[in-house]
Amino acid sequence: MKITIKPKKITRQNFKKFGDLISTKKIKPININDGYAKRFDNLCKINTSFKKGNTIMSIFSAKKRRFPMKIEMMEKHPLGSQAFVPMDKTNFLVFVAPKGKKPDTKKIKSFIVPTQTGINYKPGIWHFPLISIKNMNFLVIDRKGMGNNLVIYKFKNEKIFLKQK
Repeated sequence: MKITIKPKKITRQNFKKFGDLISTKKIKPININDGYAKRFDNLCKINTSFKKGNTIMSIFSAKKRRFPMKIEMMEKHPLGSQAFVPMDKTNFLVFVAPKGKKPDTKKIKSFIVPTQTGINYKPGIWHFPLISIKNMNFLVIDRKGMGNNLVIYKFKNEKIFLKQK
């Protein structure tokens, strides 16, 4: 079975079953530091406390992907959320499927995440690893701790391809 997925523009609404959109758009800020800064609170739900996990912050240095891209696997993190925030002004892609024992190929979605926006996957959401359209760094907030927080599913019969646009 051959499946070709084209990414759609991401919105808070069409991504909410997979996680949070991290953006300051349509968020009322709080003025801080005598008016020299604005604070945008509660942008996503970081969830890393299962089995006494700790929240950690890392930088992933991602390599540019080539398209169309063959998707041979997906992964999930059942014990914690995972947030990706680009550290450069560019968009990137996400490739996701709902929670379940394995990715449901009929429910796979891909989204284009615009510049100055990040995403946060809910625990247990199937996703393909970071899909960057250029060599760049991402700030990543996720879980470290006891328990198996990485499950990988390798597609056997499916031929899945992701287009960039």
